Amino acid sequence: MPEEIIKVTSLEHSYGKAKAVDGISFAVRKGEIFSFLGPNGAGKSTAINVLITLLQLQKGEAIVAGYDVTKDPQKVRESIGIVFQTITLDRDMTCWEILEFHGRLYNMPKEERRKRIEELLVLVQLDVKRNEKTKNLSGGMKRRLEIARGLMTRPQVLFLDEPTIGLDPQTRIRMWQYIRQVNREGTTVFLTTHYMDEADHLSDRIGIIDNGKIIVTGTTWELKNNLGRDIIYLETDNNPEAVRLLRTLTPVTDIKEKTRGFNLVVNIDGTKMLPEVIDTLRDNRIEISTINLKKPTMDDVFVFYTGKEIRDDTARPQDVPEIPVPKEPPLPGGQET
Repeated sequence: MPEEIIKVTSLEHSYGKAKAVDGISFAVRKGEIFSFLGPNGAGKSTAINVLITLLQLQKGEAIVAGYDVTKDPQKVRESIGIVFQTITLDRDMTCWEILEFHGRLYNMPKEERRKRIEELLVLVQLDVKRNEKTKNLSGGMKRRLEIARGLMTRPQVLFLDEPTIGLDPQTRIRMWQYIRQVNREGTTVFLTTHYMDEADHLSDRIGIIDNGKIIVTGTTWELKNNLGRDIIYLETDNNPEAVRLLRTLTPVTDIKEKTRGFNLVVNIDGTKMLPEVIDTLRDNRIEISTINLKKPTMDDVFVFYTGKEIRDDTARPQDVPEIPVPKEPPLPGGQET
C-alpha cells in the first residue's frame, strides 16, 4: 500500500449555522492524482482551504506531508503548492517576475531560483512569454503560469482548486496534459472539480462530495463497475430469437430493442459477461454481426450515488468566504536583480 501523504479524519467546518464540511474522512496516497468531484457549494473548496491552512481547522484532524495543519501550519505551507479557483496574478508583472518573486518569498538561492524558473517556463510552454506582462496573457496562459508558480518550490503536494474553470475545451485538455506531466515528475496532485470528464480522465481515485459529505471514494473503474449497469449492444442475424435466449441469463436485468439491434443491461462487469453472451448465441447458431460494451459514465455514477445530476453553475460557492490575496509588488530592476 503506497504511503499516505494526506490523511483527514472527521473534518468539520461551519460558517455560522451552515455546515460546509460535515465530518469527512479520507486519505490521499503519495504520487497519485486524487480528485474531489462535486457541484459548486458541495464543500470542496472549504476542505481544500483547511488543508492549505487558509482556513482554521474547527473540528477533526488533518495531516499534510506529515505535518498537522494546526500544530505545524508553516511546515505544511512549505510542503505544498497551490493554484486557486480565481486568478491571483499581478497584472503588471511579467511571467519571469511572478516566478522570481515567489522564489524569493521562499528564500530559494539565486542560482536554484533561476534554473527552476527556466525549467518551469519550458514545462508550461511560456518560455517565449517570459517578459510579457500577465495582463496580456490569455486565460489558459495565466492558468499555466499559476501552475508553474505553484511548482517553484518543488512541492510534495500540488493543490488545484477548479483549475480549468472558465477555459475552453481545447485549453482544458492541454491543462490536463500539464497536470499529468507534473504528476509523472513525482508531485502528488489534489484536484477539486465539478467537471465529470476532468475527474474521469485525470484521477487515479475520486471522492464524490455533496452537501459537505463524501458519498463514495474509489477509482473510476471501481465506481463505474459497482453500478452493475454495463450495457452490451448486439446486432445478429436473428434478433428476436437472440433476445429470447439472452433473457434467460441471470445477470441480464433488461433488454431494450434498437433500430438494428438491442441493448443488454447487465448487473455484473460486462467484460466478464461477454463470453457467456457470445457462447449462448453461437451454440444456437445465431451469428453476431456487431457487439459493443458500454461502461457507465461518471454522470451515471454521480446520479446513482447522489440521486441527482451535478449542478454545473458558475456562481461562486456559497460556502467559501472571499479570501483576500496580497498583491505582489514589482521587483526592483525586473528579472536581472
